[in-house]
Amino acid sequence: MNAAPADQIRLLDVQDLDVRMQQLAHKRKSLPEHAEIESLTKDQTQLRDLLVAAQTEESDCAREQTKAEQDVDQVRQRAARDQQRLDSGAVTSPKDLENLQREIVSLAKRQGDLEDVVLEVMERRESAQERVAELTERVGSVQGKVDDAIARRDAAFEQIDAEVATVTKEREVVAAAVPADLLKLYEKLREQQGGVGAAKLYQRTCQGCRQELAITELNEIRSAAPDTVVRCENCRRILVRTAESGL
Repeated sequence: MNAAPADQIRLLDVQDLDVRMQQLAHKRKSLPEHAEIESLTKDQTQLRDLLVAAQTEESDCAREQTKAEQDVDQVRQRAARDQQRLDSGAVTSPKDLENLQREIVSLAKRQGDLEDVVLEVMERRESAQERVAELTERVGSVQGKVDDAIARRDAAFEQIDAEVATVTKEREVVAAAVPADLLKLYEKLREQQGGVGAAKLYQRTCQGCRQELAITELNEIRSAAPDTVVRCENCRRILVRTAESGL
C-alpha cells in the first residue's frame, strides 16, 4: 500500500486522538466517585436493613403495649365492678363476701403484674424508637454523602463528555483527510492491537511495541519509497517514518 508521507503523518494525528479518546473513556470509568458511591450505597443498604428491623421491633412493641394496656383495662373494670358490688351491700352472704374480697385482692395483684408488663414493654418500645431515630438520621447522613458523590461524578462526566465531543469532532476532520484505504487498514489494526494501529518509528524503535528494529528490517525501510506504507515486523502495526526515525 502506498500513501503520501504527509498522509501517513496525519495518521499519527488520528492515532493520538484515538488514544486520547481511550484515556477519556478510562478516566470516565475509573473516577474515584464510582468506588465512593458503591461503598456508601453498601453502607446505606446495611443501615436501611437495620432501620427496618428497628421499625419492626417498635411496631411489635406498640402492638404488645396495646394488648397489655387492654388487659390492664379489663382487669381494672372487673375489679371496679366487684368493688361496686361490695360497696352496694347487695352481697350479704359471708361466704360470698369473702370470695368477692378475695377476688378483688387477686385482681389487684393481677393488675399490678400487668402494669409491670406495660412498663417493661414501654421501655423496650422507647429503646426501639430511639434506635429508629438514630438509624433514620444515619441513613439521611449517608444519603447526603451519596448525593454529593453523585453530583461530583456527574460534574466530572459533563466535563469529560464535553472533551470527548471536542476530540470526536477533531478526529472526524483529521480522519477525513486520510486516504480511505490507509484509514481502513489502520482501523483494522487498531482493533487487533489494543487500540494502537499506527506508531512512529523513533530512533530505530517502534513506538507501538517498543521493540528496536533489526538491522535487516531497518535496511528494508531505508530502501523503501517515501510513500510506501511500512509495517513493524514485530507487532505488524503501521510504522510512520519521520525525521526522528534514525534511518
